[in-house]
Amino acid sequence: MRMPIVPRTPAWKAAAVAAGLGLAMLSYPVHAAPASGGDAVQGLYDALFSTMKNGRTLGQSGRFTQLEPVIRRTFDIPTMARLSVGSSWASLSEVRRQQVTESFGRYISAIYADRFDSYAGQKLQVTGEQPNPAGVMVSSQIVKANGEPVKVDYMMRRYGEGWLISDIYLDGAISEVATRRSEFVAILKSQGIDGLIAALNRKADILTGTTARSF
Repeated sequence: MRMPIVPRTPAWKAAAVAAGLGLAMLSYPVHAAPASGGDAVQGLYDALFSTMKNGRTLGQSGRFTQLEPVIRRTFDIPTMARLSVGSSWASLSEVRRQQVTESFGRYISAIYADRFDSYAGQKLQVTGEQPNPAGVMVSSQIVKANGEPVKVDYMMRRYGEGWLISDIYLDGAISEVATRRSEFVAILKSQGIDGLIAALNRKADILTGTTARSF
């Protein structure tokens, strides 16, 4: 397992961690809504742990196939995509919004499938839950194979009877959504929304050995 999804700047390197409910969720089986934010994160960790233990057998595409529905039902992909795109979102057509949401969900799923690729004694642990003005903040830690703990906090919002992850914080500091927004701004400026959609799908293709479906 390599740690997840914040881009590998010198400040993060091996400790990089990050992270829906997208349109493609409709094609997946219905699961009972988690009773709390902590339950939702624990469900994600259980799926990651299972994938890690079978990572070599599953391979790139197999890990992606196993994790994508979990990511899409655990993360608020539409909101995270909108906030990551930023002010450009307001000018997008509904079709473009759906396309970028789909490609964003696919990209996040691919990153998890790539980072959580094997098991060597790592631990994924939910450690607490605190009320927050926006919902609840779930605390957790990922203990790497060398015993080093990495603190990961999840901002959870209630949707109906369940909870979805709307942002992730590494060591209580850097927001995943803010990191993605800074990453996307240059692509949007030089290539527009079509360039961003293509870039997200291209990265997912490389990480998973799969190809984006036609929209």
